[in-house]
Amino acid sequence: MTNRRDFLKNASILAAGGLLSGKANLAYATGNPAITERKAAKSFGLQIYSLGSELYQDVAGGLKNIGQMGYSTIELAGYGDGKINGVDMIEFKKMTEDAGLKIVSSHVNPPISEYTKANRAQIAEYWKKTADHHAGAGIKYIVQPGQPSTRSVEEVAFVCEVFNEAGEIARAAGLRFGYHNHDFEYARVVEGGSRAVFGRHDAPGESKVIYNLFLEYTDPSLVIFQMDVYWTVMGQFDPLEYLKQYPDRIRMLHIKDRAVLGQSGMMNFENIFNQAYANEIEDFFVELEGVRGITQFEGVKGCADYLLKAPFVR
Repeated sequence: MTNRRDFLKNASILAAGGLLSGKANLAYATGNPAITERKAAKSFGLQIYSLGSELYQDVAGGLKNIGQMGYSTIELAGYGDGKINGVDMIEFKKMTEDAGLKIVSSHVNPPISEYTKANRAQIAEYWKKTADHHAGAGIKYIVQPGQPSTRSVEEVAFVCEVFNEAGEIARAAGLRFGYHNHDFEYARVVEGGSRAVFGRHDAPGESKVIYNLFLEYTDPSLVIFQMDVYWTVMGQFDPLEYLKQYPDRIRMLHIKDRAVLGQSGMMNFENIFNQAYANEIEDFFVELEGVRGITQFEGVKGCADYLLKAPFVR
C-alpha cells in the first residue's frame, strides 16, 4: 500500500525543486504585526478560524489588521444562534465593512454527527434558522466543514440526501450551500460496510471514495464544494485532478499548507491557482492552523505576504 510519504514524493502536486517563490518573511516581534498601508489589490480571503482566540482580544482592530495585510474577504467560523463566537452577526458585519473587508462565506455545522431518519427534521430546522441569520447578514455561502458518520455506501447516500435538503433550504433563503473537506473524505466505503478505511487495498469488495460519492450523490444545483487543497493531499489525492474533473462542482478553495503558505515546499500552489482561474473560481480562503514560535496573526501575515509576492496570484 502506498504510504503518505511515498505519495507526496510522487504526486503531481508537489512543488518542483522545493519552494515555489521564496519563504515568507517571519522575522516579526512578539505580538500582532504592525498595520501598514494596504498592499496591491489581489483577491484572496481569510478563514477567521486561522486566528483563534487572538482575534477576539480586539475584533474591530483585528479585522482592520487583516485588511491591511492584503486580504479582501473573510470566511466566518464560530457561528451559534445568530452570533460569531458571542459577537452579534450584524455587529460583526459592520466591523468587517469598517475594515474594508467583505464576508463571503461562513462555516457552520449542525450539532449532530450521525444523520438518521429520526433526526433529519431536526437538522432541517437547524439549517432554516442558520440560513435566515446568514441571509440577514448578506452572506453568500454557508459551508459545512464537519463530516457526518459515513461508514458505508448507504450511509453516504443518506448523508447526501440531507445535504441536498440543506441546499434547498439555503437556496430558498438566497444562499448557496457548500461542503468543505478534510482528509477523511478520501477514505473508502463499501455497500453494507461498517467502517470507512484508507488505502486502496484495505476495503473488501468494490470500495468507493467517500468524496467521490459526495460529488456523485449530491444535486449540482443545490450543493457546491469548497476544496481544501492541503487536506486533499493528506488524503493521498491530487487536487488538480479534481479541479479538472469537476470544474462546475468545486467553486471555492481553501489555500492551506502544513503551516505558513510556501514553507513546506510540498504544495504546488502555482498549478492549483492556474487551474482554479481556468475554472473561473473567484473565492479563495487562506486557512492556518497552529503555528510554533509566532502568533497566529504573524502566521496569517506570512501567508498574505506569500500570496502577494506570488506572480501566479491575481
